[in-house]
Order: sequence, then structure tokens, then C-alpha cells
Amino acid sequence: EGVKRVPKEEGVISVSEDRTVRVWLKRDSGQYWPSIYHAMPSPCSCMSFNPETRRLSIGLDNGTISEFILSDDYNKMTPVKNYQAHQSRVTMVLFVLELEWVLSTGQDKQFAWHCSESGERLGGYRTSAVASGLQFDVETRHVFIGDHSGQVTILKLEQENCTLVTTFRGHTGGVTALCWDPVQRVLFSGSSDHSVIMWDIGGRKGTAIELQGHNDKVQALSYAQHTRQLISCGGDGGIVVWNMDVERQETPEWLDSDSCQKCDQPFFWNFKQMWDSKKIGLRQHHCRKCGKAVCGKCSSKRSSIPLMGFEFEVRVCDSCHEAITDEERAPTATFHDSKHNIVHVHFDATRGWLLTSGTDKVIKLWDMTPVVS
Repeated sequence: EGVKRVPKEEGVISVSEDRTVRVWLKRDSGQYWPSIYHAMPSPCSCMSFNPETRRLSIGLDNGTISEFILSDDYNKMTPVKNYQAHQSRVTMVLFVLELEWVLSTGQDKQFAWHCSESGERLGGYRTSAVASGLQFDVETRHVFIGDHSGQVTILKLEQENCTLVTTFRGHTGGVTALCWDPVQRVLFSGSSDHSVIMWDIGGRKGTAIELQGHNDKVQALSYAQHTRQLISCGGDGGIVVWNMDVERQETPEWLDSDSCQKCDQPFFWNFKQMWDSKKIGLRQHHCRKCGKAVCGKCSSKRSSIPLMGFEFEVRVCDSCHEAITDEERAPTATFHDSKHNIVHVHFDATRGWLLTSGTDKVIKLWDMTPVVS
């Protein structure tokens, strides 16, 4: 249910539905062996690890968050405290060292935050649906919550209360993952609708860029800040590395029309024009580049438009197809197959290593330096 790399040491921490917490350290033989095998009172659902303090916060199926400190050599874990955070399963947990806060969301549709010093609950907020993405910006104290209804909620946290900043939605499916870039002030959301949306929060212009590169639901997102690359992982095992250091364009709004905006043939609901011109009504399609409503004949060609986020070929009208240059068709992402259905990822930017865990109960460690550089 969660995996994290142990920095400095060659190690991995994993928590699982089988109630165990395991710390795997690399031995001289090159093999990883568990140095800690700890049983919890309830299945583990999520975790957050802070390397500086070696503080491990584990969300449980029964609504509790259990906190431990790991020893220097990662051979022992000492219990610190338990938070009775939620009525049911904890879906996300995040420890914020700078403010000594523990943020969490649960199956009870509650967002909560606790003081990690005193252990007391500082406040809560009810979300519209079960949350599946949680990110925090230390500088502005904004928390970003993505939920199963497809909504993203932004809250501003004070020491004792929180205020709603805004809510927005752009996905046709639920939000499955969130990732925040505090430098560019951009939020990425992944969804079960197979897409990733990049929301320009800092620019205040409401720009939202769509990224289409998966054939299955997006399960996890990581961001390599130093190279400005986004790593998205899909349910089909696909790992996509997006170059976000390019000038991307918003997809156009789809235009409404009763007839093809290229050849003027009526669409099938336009009975008057069909009768007057004695023509059979056609199906309406849209060009992904200009947004015009077009018939099938005027949009028979396909093209990728990577700067608009379309890494796969999509429907474009004939004139746009002619106008798109080879340069504009150059991919802005690389595609890799992890060979398992990814559930969780953790990216270690210092080493350029990516950790994936799958439904096959296998943890894989990838050296991403050839593509993330």
C-alpha cells in the first residue's frame, strides 16, 4: 500500500494490507533483506516518511495513524504516538516537518490535520467525496485535495482553522493522484479518465494543460523538479516521462455548430437544413487542434500534437493536418513498460531512482537517470 526509498542507505520501506511494515536493506551480496518486520494491529493503507527525522507515519484501515521513529541503522522502529484521525480507512497521510503537522484524508470523507508535537487534532474539513490525492505547499499553507468525484479542493490552513480557497474540476473521471511543484507553482492531477492535467495555480490565469499519454487510468505521479520532468504511471504498467520544460498550449474549447464548419453539410439533428438541401445528416466530430465542429470526411486524418499534450494520434481537420509541421509532431515524452500494474510510486530525485509497487506484490527499483536528466 506504500513504498519509499531510504536515502543514504540502500534501502526500501514498504507497508502492506497484510498488516506488516518492512524495511529492506541492501546486503553486500547485492540482495535486499528485511531488517525490520513489524506487525500492525490493522491493515496498512498509506504512509509518509521524513528522512531528516526518520519519522514514519502509517495510515491504517481502522482510521488510526501510527507514528514511529526509525533507528540510525534502520534496524529498529520505536513507537511514538497514535492519532485517532478518522472513522474509517486512512487514504492519505502527509507529515509536514516545517510546521510539525500531520495531514490526512480518510474514507469518512474527512480531511484532518494534527499537531505532531502534542498529538491533538487542529481541525478538519469535509470533502465532497473520498480523497485520493493530497499535496501541501509549505510557503502559502495551501492544501490540495483530489477526490473520487473528480474535484480538486484548495484549502488554506491556519494553526486552528481552515478556509476554502477554491474548488475546480477538469477530469471526466475521479482524481487518482496529485503532485505539486512549489517552484513553478503548478499542480498536476492524474485521473481514471487516463489523462493528466497541469493546473497553473501560480499564474492566476486559470490555464489548464491536458496530457494524454496513457491507455489506462493514471495511478501515480512524481515530479523531478531539477529537470522539470513529470513521471506518470498507469494501471497498464506504462511509465511516461513528460518534458515540462517546453512551452505547452491549452486545448481549444470545442465549438458548437449545426453543420460542418468546413463543408457546411448538416449534422443529423439539423432537420431543417437536411430537408432544405435534401442531404443526409452527418455525425459531428471535433478537430483537437482548432476545436471546430467537423464532419467525418473533413476530419479523416490523424496526428499527434505533443505540445497540446496529445502524444498519441488524434482526430484533426484536414487543414490543421496540413499545417502541423514535423517539428510540432516531435514527442515531448518517453514511454516505458514496467511490466506490472502499478499501484504506488516513489521518486528519489537525488539518485534518479524510481520505486514502483504493483498489484502483483512486487516492488521494482528503476534507475531513471538515462531518461530523467
